[in-house]
Amino acid sequence: VAEHGHVGRAAEALGLGQPALSMSLRRLEKSAQAKLVKRTPKGVELTAVGSALLAHVRRLRLARDDLAREVSDLAHGQAGHLRIGTGPATAETFLPAACSALLKEAPKVTLRIAVADTDVLLPSLHNGELDIVVTHIPQLPNQDLIQELLWDDEFVAYASVDHRLAKRRPVTLGDLAQERWATTVGSAFRSWQSLHRTFADHGLPPPQIALVSDSVMLRLRTVASSDLLGFSSRRVVQLAAPHARVTIIPVKGMNWIRHVGVAYRKDAYLAPAALRFIEILK
Repeated sequence: VAEHGHVGRAAEALGLGQPALSMSLRRLEKSAQAKLVKRTPKGVELTAVGSALLAHVRRLRLARDDLAREVSDLAHGQAGHLRIGTGPATAETFLPAACSALLKEAPKVTLRIAVADTDVLLPSLHNGELDIVVTHIPQLPNQDLIQELLWDDEFVAYASVDHRLAKRRPVTLGDLAQERWATTVGSAFRSWQSLHRTFADHGLPPPQIALVSDSVMLRLRTVASSDLLGFSSRRVVQLAAPHARVTIIPVKGMNWIRHVGVAYRKDAYLAPAALRFIEILK
């Protein structure tokens, strides 16, 4: 009812008749000894008591789901299904080795990897849709999550090995201001924002964007075969360099590091596979 704001639509979503759902609602209000919903011109909405009850129900649902997963793991010899969230750069470079290592150790484990921005992944983790998230650690840590540091990630400018800046020393921010860039505006938006701020702090115009894509490999390969510059994790570029013919450009005055870690809900059930996967990541 809270989700749909309408008893009729809620009954339809549950596969019930509206009278049956209304009766259930009345029984719940009688048990709570308070009104839980109130009618509005558009349908119904929760009262203050209803909103408080909903918050508790969501926690109970997460606890129920955790219990079901733990029972299933025990029943199947602690095999389990692991739901992981991560960003594009980690998914395309670092995470495959960790997944391979886990699957070799535990062939019955199944994995589902969600690739998205941190602003999407963390709410999914809170809602119990993901078990763990591998992403950057925000400056203000979330009190409901445990976040363990994995590594410090440095962002660097890179170019084709044939680019005119590839062998120049030193390279200044002023040199970069003359170039065009391949970037992402979605999944690594904070790193791109940092580059904008660095340019602005030095009185330079914003970077000229020629290509926008959330695919790490597409950007790397395009940069490798063009005169564009890229901005990405040092780890990503170093892993790709032997195959993509790109090189890191050491730039004076540009230094941006973020902390990458693994996050999971406090007091949530973590399957043995999840605990082992975290060990492998470390």
